[in-house]
Amino acid sequence: MRRSTGQTVGVETIESSEPSEPGVRVVFICTGNICRSPMGDVVLQHLAGRHVLADGTTLGDRLEVTSAGTGGWHAGEPMDPRARDVLERRGYVDHGHRAQAFDTAQIAEVDLVVCMARGHRQTLAGLARARAGDYRHEDRLVMMRSFDRRAGGDPDVPDPYYGELADFDRCLDLVEAGCIGLVEHLAGLLEAGSMEEG
Repeated sequence: MRRSTGQTVGVETIESSEPSEPGVRVVFICTGNICRSPMGDVVLQHLAGRHVLADGTTLGDRLEVTSAGTGGWHAGEPMDPRARDVLERRGYVDHGHRAQAFDTAQIAEVDLVVCMARGHRQTLAGLARARAGDYRHEDRLVMMRSFDRRAGGDPDVPDPYYGELADFDRCLDLVEAGCIGLVEHLAGLLEAGSMEEG
């Protein structure tokens, strides 16, 4: 798994001894980057590290994964302890997350911006259009639940922040379901040669 090392989202300095191969840069987005989006980051890294591609590498070897918020309200803070608790109870490990705001200046360097709710997508779409002057980056903005076959017509992962621990468990259920589908999607694109660094 290639990890970005800085505090600014997007393509950052990568410390890796792996050979340079085509990869996919994925950023998970929620509001403050302390609950939903870091859960997505942790879950995708975990699942991708276990998914073996046809060439014998893992999907995790071909990804750069991070997360951010639509705003910097919690910048520098760790993951919400309730989010970390539900992740750890299911066998996931927090990789030392620190909250950060998404930098739209780097949207062109990210392959997928996985939004937890419609409001996040709308906010980033508006910022991306304002920066680029057109709609060229909108196809990179996707909804987390669009990868969940059971999502039906509900596109949002509800914010558990003001809820109870049970709300964090439910949030993780939705994030896991979305990440399972996202792993299948990314693996299919990479194996078909449809996603290259660009």
